[in-house]
Formats: sequence, C-alpha cells, structure tokens
Amino acid sequence: MTLTARIPASPDPDSLFDAFSEWAGEQGLSLYPAQEEALLEIVSGANVILNTPTGSGKSLVATGAHFTALAEGRRTFYTAPIKALVSEKFFALIETFGAENVGMMTGDSSVNGGAPIICCTAEILANIALRDGAEADVGQVVMDEFHFYAEPDRGWAWQVPIIELPGAQFVLMSATLGDVSRFEEDLTRRTGRPTAVVTSAERPVPLFYSFGMTPLTEALEELLSTNQSPVYVVHFTQAAALERAQALMSVNVCTREEKDAIAKLIGNFRFSSGFGKTLSRLVRHGIGVHHAGMLPKYRRLVERLAQAGLMKIVCGTDTLGVGINVPIRTVVFTSLSKYDGVRTRLLKAREFHQIAGRAGRAGFDTLGTVLVQAPEHVIENEKSLAKIGDDPKKRRKFVRKKPPEGMVSWGLPTFERLVAAEPEPLTSSFKVSHSMLLNVIGRPGDAFAAMRHLLEDNHEDRAAQRRHILRAIAIYRGLRESGVVEELPEPDEQGRRVRLTMDLQLDFALNQPLSPFALAAFELLDREAPGYALDVLSVVESTLDDPRQVLSAQQHKARGEAVQAMKSEGIEYDQRMELLEQVTHPKPLAELLGAAFETYRRGHPWVGDHRLSPKSVVRDMFERAMTFTEYVSFYQLARSEGLVLRYLADAYRAVRQTVPDEMKTEELTDLVEWLGELVRQVDSSLLDEWEKLSNPSDNPDGDPEAPVDDTPPAITANPRAFRVLVRNALFQRVQLAARRDWYGLGQLDGDTGWDAEAWEDAVSPYFEVHSQISVGPDARGPGLLAIEVEPERWLVRQVFDDPNGDHDWGFTAEVDLAASDEAGTAVLHITAAGEL
Repeated sequence: MTLTARIPASPDPDSLFDAFSEWAGEQGLSLYPAQEEALLEIVSGANVILNTPTGSGKSLVATGAHFTALAEGRRTFYTAPIKALVSEKFFALIETFGAENVGMMTGDSSVNGGAPIICCTAEILANIALRDGAEADVGQVVMDEFHFYAEPDRGWAWQVPIIELPGAQFVLMSATLGDVSRFEEDLTRRTGRPTAVVTSAERPVPLFYSFGMTPLTEALEELLSTNQSPVYVVHFTQAAALERAQALMSVNVCTREEKDAIAKLIGNFRFSSGFGKTLSRLVRHGIGVHHAGMLPKYRRLVERLAQAGLMKIVCGTDTLGVGINVPIRTVVFTSLSKYDGVRTRLLKAREFHQIAGRAGRAGFDTLGTVLVQAPEHVIENEKSLAKIGDDPKKRRKFVRKKPPEGMVSWGLPTFERLVAAEPEPLTSSFKVSHSMLLNVIGRPGDAFAAMRHLLEDNHEDRAAQRRHILRAIAIYRGLRESGVVEELPEPDEQGRRVRLTMDLQLDFALNQPLSPFALAAFELLDREAPGYALDVLSVVESTLDDPRQVLSAQQHKARGEAVQAMKSEGIEYDQRMELLEQVTHPKPLAELLGAAFETYRRGHPWVGDHRLSPKSVVRDMFERAMTFTEYVSFYQLARSEGLVLRYLADAYRAVRQTVPDEMKTEELTDLVEWLGELVRQVDSSLLDEWEKLSNPSDNPDGDPEAPVDDTPPAITANPRAFRVLVRNALFQRVQLAARRDWYGLGQLDGDTGWDAEAWEDAVSPYFEVHSQISVGPDARGPGLLAIEVEPERWLVRQVFDDPNGDHDWGFTAEVDLAASDEAGTAVLHITAAGEL
C-alpha cells in the first residue's frame, strides 16, 4: 500500500500527523524529536527551516511534507542540486506515493510533468518561478541541500523561488546552514506564514573527533582492527584517491571469507582494461575507489559492495558530501586544505562538517568517528621533538620542517577551530541573465514591476542590487534594439506593457540553451556533402559543455605532434614556441559557426549568456575509428573516463533531441546508432536510466544480494550500430596501413597470427605500385567495403582507396559475432591482405 492511500478523509493537522506517524512506524521508523517538531509545523501550514545533522532523517520530513501537500491538493516540488540525486529521489517517491503521483524534470529528461509531486533541479523550479511568478502552480517547495544557496554560479536558483512564490510553503533543509535568522524573517514576510527553525545539535549517532599523529597506513590498520570500518578516506584530488587505494594493497583488509563474498557479489561484472583492471584488483581486496571521474557502473559497484558491508576502506574525493549513498562508520581526512579551481585554501567550516557528517549510520552504529590525519611534516616534527625530549636548549635550536611548497599550512589549531566552528552564514549569489528577463517579460502582467520586485527585493546588499539593475537595463535595451521585445502604447488584455515579438520554445531556458542556434546552423550545411553527418555532429558538439580534461589532453597531444614535425623541418626553438601557441584542440567548423553565432546573436541576444564552443570529441573518436577503450588510452584519460562517457552520453541525447527527422540522412542515423551503442556497451546505466524513465513503475529494484549484472544487450542485436563498428574496425587498419604503422597493426592482430612482420610483408609491396593510401571520406565509403552476412560470422572485404582508382589492394576478415557480443565491440580476424 502506498502512502497516498493513507490520506485521511478530513486532512486536518492532527489527522495528517497521526496518519504519517503510523505509516512511518510500520516502516520501522521512529520519529526523532526534531522530525516530530518539523512535521507538526508542516502540517500546521508553517514554513520550516530544518537545520539538523546528516543522518537525522531529513528525507523522512520531506516525505511528510509531500504527504501533507498531496492531502491538501497542493502541488509540491522537491529540488536537489544534482541530477543524480533528483533521479534517486524520483524513484524513491514513486515507491512511496505511486508512479501516477510523481514526476521529474532535470533539463534533459521530463517524466509525468503534470504530477502533483515533482522532483527537479533547483534551476528548473527557478525558471518556472520566473516564467509564472506568483501564479505558478507551486503550493509547496522542499529544497534539499539548501546550503547551495551560497554557490557563486548556481545560488540564484535557490533564491529566486523564495522571491517569486509567495503562495508556497517552504521547507529548506541542510545539515550545514549556519545562522538562518535572516531567512526566518524573510520567509514569514514574503509568504505570510509563520516560519519555524528546527535545529538539533544532537546527532542520532554522535561523532568522535580525533587528530591523528601516526602515519596514515598505521592509523587505518588500527581502525580496521578496532571494528571502525567502513572507512571513507577523503582526498581532494582523484589521483590522490587512487594512489592511496593502491598503496593500501599491502594491508590485509579482508578475511578469506569476505573476499569470497566479494567475488560472489561481483559475479560476471565486466571490468574494462586500464582503470577497470586496477579497480577489479582493489575491490577484491576490500578497497574501493569513488570519485566523479569513474564510470557510473564502477561507482555503483563500490556503493553496492559497501552497502553489503564488504568494502572496508573506500578512498574517494569530497563528492561524498553531496549525498553519495555509501554507508560509512569512519571518515578520515587526509588534508584540511583543497584547491577550489582558483587557489589552494583551508576548508570552510561548512565543507568540513558536510563531509564529517557522513560518519556514523543511524540504525547501525552507536558512534561515528572522524579522524583528521596530521600533515606529514607535522608528524615528522613531533617525532623529532619527542627524540629531543625536554632539553630546552635542544628544543630552541630545533629547526622545524616546513610544509611542502605551495601547501597551505594547517595543524592541530586548524582542526580544533573547524570542529568547534558553526557553518558560515549563507551569502547571496543572485545574478541577472537574458533568460531571466525573457521569462519575466513572457508572463502576464507588468514586466517592469515584476523585474523591479526581483531586482530590489532580493537578498543582495544595495550596492550589488544597483549593479544588477544596471545589467538588467543593458540586457533589456539589447532585447529591444534587436527587435526581440517591443513596448506597447497601451497595456494589452493581460496587462503587458512590453511583449516578446517571437515565440520561445517552452523549455528554452531548461534544456540545452544553444539548441535553437544548432537548429538554425543545420540549415548552413550541405546535405549532399560527404562530411554532412559529421558536420551535423560538430554543430551539436559546439553547444555542449566542454569536457576540459579531454580538450586539454587533445591539445597536449596536438602540441607534441606539432613539436616533432617542426623539429624535423628544422624550425628554431623560439619560433617553435611561438607557433605552438596557435596549436589547440580540434575545432571543426569553427569559422563557420563563429560567424553564424554572431549573426544569430543579433536576433537572439539572450544566447550571449552562453558560450559557443566548437570542439571534436565524438567526431574525433569516429574519425580515428577508435573504441572507447582505445580513445581513453590514446589520450591517457583513464582517471577521467567517467567524464568522457558522460560527454558521449550527453552528445547522444543532444543529437537525438535536437536534429529534426527531415535533416537526418542514412549516414547520420548510422552515426547516432553507433554512438548510442558505444555508450551502452561501456556502461549501459547512463542510457538505460534515461530511457527507463518513461516507464518507472516497470523497473523495481533487484535482489540486493544477487551478483551485480552490468551486461548490456548483445551488440549484434543492433545490426545498424554493429555495422558501423565493423566499418570503423576495418578503417582503423586502413589508417594504420596508410601510415605504414606495421607495429600498430601487429598490436591489433598479432594474437591471431597477423603480427607486424606479416602485415609489412603483405602490404609494403602496395607502395611500390601506389604512392599512398587515401583516408578521406571516400576511403571509408560503402563502395570499398563488402559484407557477407552468415549466421555466426560476417565475411568482410576492405579495399584500399589508391590514387589511380584501381582498387586492386586491400584485405579480408571474418567477424566473430559471439566474440563481439562478449567483448562489446567488433571482434574480427584477418584472413588475407595484399593484392586482390
């Protein structure tokens, strides 16, 4: 029975509280005092600011809030800072309230958008609030992780609903809010509802803090021997997390029985080469790694093993503080400083408590442990002082070892200050954008009055408000001069004094902001050109967020190749350095797209809030005819393979959603199918979750004790995508042969008898007849490829594109279908090469 069935016939506060409490009890949940207080205030109609420690049951309070709103016929919105948490809450609420009552909006996915309970990112709700103002169909707002209000780039989205939705009941939740008196007064003034601040310094599982002066490996061994696992060892770089995990392989973490249980739960989980093989060794030893650069399936495997009590140590980054679902008894900080993208600095009190609060699991632990490991130079200094003893002369002469260059110094006083400190007060991060003005102008009523309210009644100080007003004026003038908006001599029937002169698609501010530009740019492409499909892909890629690590690796590789070429040409060092500044990552269609964007922006000035960024990641992978594993290896991106795959998945969704059917060619459709299958074979969870959202009730959770099964569908089951994979595998060999890279060919086919010497003997005579092998668009065209389909294999022939057009050289191969399904990519065996 869902919680929806418990809605009382007469939803007064007492009956609502009793019905929810009874349901919670049946789930084995006893309400803590802070939960009871918050729920009593919610059912009574008050706003609630819930500032209680991690593990104190804020999610249950949120569920009670949704139950109350549902009973009273009000539409309720739950917001979280990241899509993964939104998706997690979506499925959890479906189980509680039923699929028909729950919807989700994340920008790239929308499911059951008219439902009475909506899970969404904060930006989605903010744009709804801007578009509809006080008339928005929002009766209640539950904002999780409300401390994101202070984020410089995103905080505006947590503030706008408070300003624009006076009719809503607000439930603001976080473990690290600091002083909230300003919000208490502000919410009451805006909504007319009383606002209750529910705080509790007491955790259901108290924390014990300590400052460690023994080497980390020794400290971890002691934690394991005293039953303080699972231990989460917090690092502030992904590389450090992996290095620490590998260094711990010498520690006997698990018993033989536990290792057998790990192996059983892992089952036939498919670890790829590179990082996957490393992770396989680690987790079988009871050591996990968890950070955003990993493939999602690897993170979920570590979480699953940890939930089963089989990961004794998990080395990860501070992403742990954003609701990652890993049970933890002990948190170990390896540092109290971090690089924040601009500078290295000490942790803020909010950051420290957000991470430390993950220690201790309600219902499992009676105590959570937080260990801060002293810096190595501090430990060494203390060891040296201990050897000196109490001799005052020697202690005065002792020269302390200094922290490493670039390190922000910290020690015991920093630790004690952070433990005692309250989280810093949240600071406003309001900002004005084109989309904000367009949303407000598009709503009925006086847009000038609405913008004045937004600009003068936000949480900024007066000086900042004046800056926002000046920016808003400049944006408005640009919109008016470009003809996007026009002023009316008299208010229209909906009270507008200014209106939009064009229709904006409903979700222009919610999905890829530059997708409309991409639609316009497609018209500039020649559909009959050989590279049309790849050019369409390049247009889409230019509208996506930059995968910085990939682009940096591409630039590094390009500059390395450029240096070698310039050295061989005899170019002097100074000139080489000057020329290198012009070498960057590949940017297909950069000139065309740049000019088109400038023209488009004159008629659509709001796109000025966003940056067009020509790049080639999907196209680069396709043109190089590489598999995912080969691409990651080629650019040395093993530590960022999760980022690479997320980018590929985003590109796949963007192409599918942006390119109209009438603009798709057979080649483009093949390319899209190839990209989707490539993502699915590497980690099916990225696409399966997106695609299963349309039928959430058909996807119940599996048996938690069953072996992990990450097996994607058979790759040969998608013939269109598989044909592209086969073509790419063949063309990869054409490219290597064109470069006379016999070693590279031998690396691909040496196991089946075609080593470097065999390839050289077969193909080098070609260059006595022809000067080169072409690798242009025609070289990978269907005219030079023959495929004969048999039940268990494909027989293929790839012809070289020679300058004379003789087409009398090439090679043949068999494609093993069963082996391809097992490997998740095309597996072929060369049968002959040479003159046909």
